[in-house]
Amino acid sequence: MTDYFADDPRSNLERMLAGDFYIAEDPEIADRQHRAMRLAARYQAVYLDAPAEARSTLEELLGSAGEGIEVRPPLFVDYGSNITIGARTFVNYNLTALDVAAITIGEDCQIGPNVQLLTPTHPLEPQPRRDKLEAALPITIGDNVWLGGGVIVCPGVTIGDNSVVGAGSVVTKNIPADVVAVGAPARPVRDL
Repeated sequence: MTDYFADDPRSNLERMLAGDFYIAEDPEIADRQHRAMRLAARYQAVYLDAPAEARSTLEELLGSAGEGIEVRPPLFVDYGSNITIGARTFVNYNLTALDVAAITIGEDCQIGPNVQLLTPTHPLEPQPRRDKLEAALPITIGDNVWLGGGVIVCPGVTIGDNSVVGAGSVVTKNIPADVVAVGAPARPVRDL
């Protein structure tokens, strides 16, 4: 079994933020996750009665929230602080954004319901249950991108500007700009 932490004095949080393997059950990391859960729950509660007033909670949760964005709750995140959403982007219900690494969503995007943006990765070799090792790769979604309902975007993927990813697609590799991509795994099927 590989010792990923030999001669590495960094904390699990420092390893996580650097994109290296870390132990996910670290107390410092758990505190950040609980903060995000509380803010996401508060955002949903306030949004139900006063969507405009919920904006301040969303800004507290996310790393960056552009002007004119709409994010319909519920919203599920690991930390929230590693998520950037560009101006005028619309996010429909049930976005799951596991932001162990940075998730960048460009301007003027349309994110359908039940989309999953997943940055965590795991070692391929077996690990003792107590270790629960993870690492992460960033996700970048360009400007004016449309992700249909139920799209899953895997770690390390970039989706180019002005592209459309069809409902239910699983994006495992980069998608170039100006295409329609569909399938599992998603592949470009035509230019736009």
